[in-house]
Amino acid sequence: MLPALFTAARGVRRSMGAGMRRFDYSDSPQFHDGLFHNRLPATDAPEGSTAGMAAEFATKGRRGKPRGPVQLETPNLPQQAGELAATWLGHATVLLELEGHWVLTDPVWSDRVSPSRSIGPRRNHPVPMPLDDLPRLDAVLISHDHYDHLDTATIDWLLHQQRCPFVVPLGIGEHLSRWGVPDDRIIELDWDESHRVGGLTFTCTEARHFSGRSLGSNTTLWASWVVAGEDRRVFFGGDTGYTPAFTGIGERHGPFDLTVLPIGAYDSRWPDVHLNPDEAIRVHREVGGRVLLPIHWATFDLAFHEWSDPVEWLLQEAAQDALALPAPGGRVDPAADLPTAPWWRASA
Repeated sequence: MLPALFTAARGVRRSMGAGMRRFDYSDSPQFHDGLFHNRLPATDAPEGSTAGMAAEFATKGRRGKPRGPVQLETPNLPQQAGELAATWLGHATVLLELEGHWVLTDPVWSDRVSPSRSIGPRRNHPVPMPLDDLPRLDAVLISHDHYDHLDTATIDWLLHQQRCPFVVPLGIGEHLSRWGVPDDRIIELDWDESHRVGGLTFTCTEARHFSGRSLGSNTTLWASWVVAGEDRRVFFGGDTGYTPAFTGIGERHGPFDLTVLPIGAYDSRWPDVHLNPDEAIRVHREVGGRVLLPIHWATFDLAFHEWSDPVEWLLQEAAQDALALPAPGGRVDPAADLPTAPWWRASA
């Protein structure tokens, strides 16, 4: 018993980064009373929705997991980044190609999304490529600090094996600093702020979510992102619930050649912080997206719906929308034929 506890606790404190420490971001309109806040108030969750939720998670068994091995593709990357392409590596980890630049979003290579190496949600499939196969990155883009989007072990590797900056919302620099990332590689932005890296402009935009890596929440900001070159634009939703702010993002920064939006881990008990597939289609249209790449499903079991429910629901809602549906590891070129074969049904 004790050895197992020691194993579970190993590295937990470091994984928490800055933990519950509060820093002063009073210059931000999103920050007051010592914490970050959504602009749109939360709706009321169904009565009694929190009672027994932990027990339900503990007893749900394999609901939410695939029945068989998940089909993977071996990433077929060009020597040089293309004009516009995206390789989905699972969950919210996407390798973007934009006008000759490589951008990696929310990189997670660990087996579990948890502060512990032996407790917490575990992968439904391996990562389709090793970290060593990554090209020389121009930037790493982070949406927020939850464990399924900000992975300590992966950040450690990127710190030592890459030289690119980390583009992050306010407060996440405190985590990165704790892990040894130098200040000159940290670019922290508030909503509606922009920064140029090489030939790309990164604009931090509103999302409706929350943050936290320990018992405290909302000490760091969460965000969606606009990544813009001279002619091409990508919208990365990260992790978010629906907000009317997406219409304004589309008006100011769209239209977008590619939207990368979450569709999984939704539930009526937390309607404000995760998009369901119907809402993802709505966001895609409101920001002016041309091709939608759905993420945040298939890799980790973080809710109560069945494993393939998000993508099947998406198909029902997207009759007139261009969807890219690669298996993990698949590369999407919006100018070519989009992958749409239902590969997931063999595992569901």
